[in-house]
Amino acid sequence: MQSPAEIDLHSGGVIGLSWLMIALPLLGAAVLMLGGRRTDRWGHLLGVLMSLGAFAVAAASFVELLGMSPAERRREVGLYEFIPGMADLGLLIDPLSISFALLITGVGSLIHIYSIGYMSHDHDRRRFFSYLNLFVAAMLLLVLSDNYLGLFVGWEGVGLASYLLIGFWQFKPSAATAAQKAFIVNRVGDFGLLIGIFTIWTTFGSLGFREIFSQDPGTASSGTMTAIGLLLLVGACGKSAQLPLQSWLLDAMEGPTPVSALIHAATMVTAGVYLVVRSGFFFEASATAQLVVTIVGVATLLAGAIIGCAKDDIKKGLAGSTMSQIGYMMLGAGLGPAGYAFAIGHLITHGFFKANMFLGAGSVMHAMNDEVDMRRYGGLFSVMKITAVTFVIGYLAIIGFPLLSGYFTKDGIIETAMHHNQILGWLAVAGAGLTGFYMSRMVFMTFFGKKRWADDAHPHESPAVMTWPLIILAIGSIGLGAFLVLGNRFMTFLAPAVGLPQELPEFHFVSTPGLATLALVAVGAAFAWFRYGAAEVPVLAPRGSFLTAFARRDLYGDALNEALLMRPGQWLTRIAVFFDNRGVDGLVNGLAAGIGGTSGRLRRVQTGYVRSYALSILFGAAAVVGALLYVGNM
Repeated sequence: MQSPAEIDLHSGGVIGLSWLMIALPLLGAAVLMLGGRRTDRWGHLLGVLMSLGAFAVAAASFVELLGMSPAERRREVGLYEFIPGMADLGLLIDPLSISFALLITGVGSLIHIYSIGYMSHDHDRRRFFSYLNLFVAAMLLLVLSDNYLGLFVGWEGVGLASYLLIGFWQFKPSAATAAQKAFIVNRVGDFGLLIGIFTIWTTFGSLGFREIFSQDPGTASSGTMTAIGLLLLVGACGKSAQLPLQSWLLDAMEGPTPVSALIHAATMVTAGVYLVVRSGFFFEASATAQLVVTIVGVATLLAGAIIGCAKDDIKKGLAGSTMSQIGYMMLGAGLGPAGYAFAIGHLITHGFFKANMFLGAGSVMHAMNDEVDMRRYGGLFSVMKITAVTFVIGYLAIIGFPLLSGYFTKDGIIETAMHHNQILGWLAVAGAGLTGFYMSRMVFMTFFGKKRWADDAHPHESPAVMTWPLIILAIGSIGLGAFLVLGNRFMTFLAPAVGLPQELPEFHFVSTPGLATLALVAVGAAFAWFRYGAAEVPVLAPRGSFLTAFARRDLYGDALNEALLMRPGQWLTRIAVFFDNRGVDGLVNGLAAGIGGTSGRLRRVQTGYVRSYALSILFGAAAVVGALLYVGNM
């Protein structure tokens, strides 16, 4: 990673107003929360306007950044002097942060607009939009902060907002439980991140990116750099649902569908990838930490793909897909400067096609009385053409269909991984084959084949306020990948923030990994067609093989966590309670009881009779005189 150039701490122009990106949605959240029912009639419109306003500021800042020379594309905006020289609060506007800001506010605004229609009949729509604004504001603080303190504040804000949105329909026990699960699992990751930040502070004497990254990596020992990298990775695994902290992601589908789109496409799960890339200074100094990142990424991309193969719930199938695709991004982030641009590029293109498909799933649910079981869909293409076409475009992009966005970014990660490590590369190719199967299965079960609707279902196309965001996202799913990857355009743009590899990679339209990937994707899609397109789909799920049950139960992730963490934790708690009750409390209570019993017995000596006291004095005096006489005669 390149050392940061000298930065103007008092940037002017639009970039000097970049704090508005955070302030606008935060203001919207505050007004809608504090305004109460008085804002019900127009609250959703305010929420949309605040998000669009943040996007306008991000776009203007991006244009201003492009007008600078590459060496100058790093600007800090000071906000507040918290701990002088160590943890001042400020914003860093550079190619990496502005790329995330555009994704968060752009895709986030489309999700806000879509939500106007999707949540139109919800009594608490105003509160929902306040939470959406809070989510966007927290995520922007996370990616725009110029130090780890501000990043952590945004990190925790994202955790709070996700808890509120996943559990938005808290009257459903499943939603309340899912929100709690997401909150608790993420606290595990947050603890690792917090310890990592403490270690950074004690090692480098600062939390500011500029102050840390300008130092010689040799300032700290290789063991310390490895420890910091692994601790940061723990935090990344929690937020980005990577193994072994992935168990919350599929349960999070209990929230309203726009929440799923926001979490999976533009905000929460992308935070871990951002953290790893932004902290490349530590990972590049530790080959061990980089290797662990790539292993976690590959393991997760395969696990998510396997889970997606067996899900009949359309949202959970897409959630497994997100888990897998974030695994690809994490793999790219672990490859160092050669993989950063592909990782972030895939994150951006994924933001478009995954938001497209999640909102498409919401459109299907909207038309099917909130039914999520794909076995009860079928033949919806004929009655929901806009939703179907846009969803199919997202599907083609995610499986890496030639010339669509995922073809360039995901294949770029695979090819770079193949040059780095053959095993990692071929495992990533295998994951692409699984993607071809489970995504084709989803499309065939939902939009094609025989109608399997319930009698009370009357599917119809969604209103324009829901379909226009789908169209815009589908357009991005088509051409964005080529724009970013060809000519190393995005890699060169990101260079001031993450550096350049020693040798610029070149995307190959024809390569062994690329041809193998396309072949496996085609095989997966063909198998899905024969199994779910040409053949009849059973309305009731068959028992299936052990592997099918294994995938349907999320690879027994919950059972594993229960066996390794929850049960031992319960026994540890019981042992601690027993020791406290019988040990600590027993000692304290026993001592108190002994003193109380002794005092009770001594109290009986005090009779209250004067004659008894006089007789005691007489005997005592006689004893003293006798003792003195005895001693005197010795």
